[in-house]
Amino acid sequence: MTIERHLITEPSSGKAFVSVTPIISYATVRGDLVYLAGITADPAHPGDVEDQTTQVLERTDQLLKLAGTDKSKLLTAQVWLTDMSLFVAHNEAWNAWVDAKSPPVRACLHSPQLWAPGLLVEIMVTAAK
Repeated sequence: MTIERHLITEPSSGKAFVSVTPIISYATVRGDLVYLAGITADPAHPGDVEDQTTQVLERTDQLLKLAGTDKSKLLTAQVWLTDMSLFVAHNEAWNAWVDAKSPPVRACLHSPQLWAPGLLVEIMVTAAK
């Protein structure tokens, strides 16, 4: 069985907060399963938690499409919030986006800090093809 990797990042250095960008695949496909990396908003335009969640979910849609699937086939989702008081506002954006007839299992965890200042939410999903 082959493994497909999509959008592999190149290493970089010299950024103020992150000294070296990791070499990762944003999407990996093996068989009929699609794994996405943790996705965040654009740190140059973060916005509030609803804006960031919307950005993350739009990027998730794009990556799922690239990998040959869509949100109706999500199996799992892991969400990290830097402040759990943002949970309700995050869920408003999530609930507007998720396929209500095929929602994934989901965990939402507190992470005191994400990879860049100002980021409030990160989401990682697994889907079927």
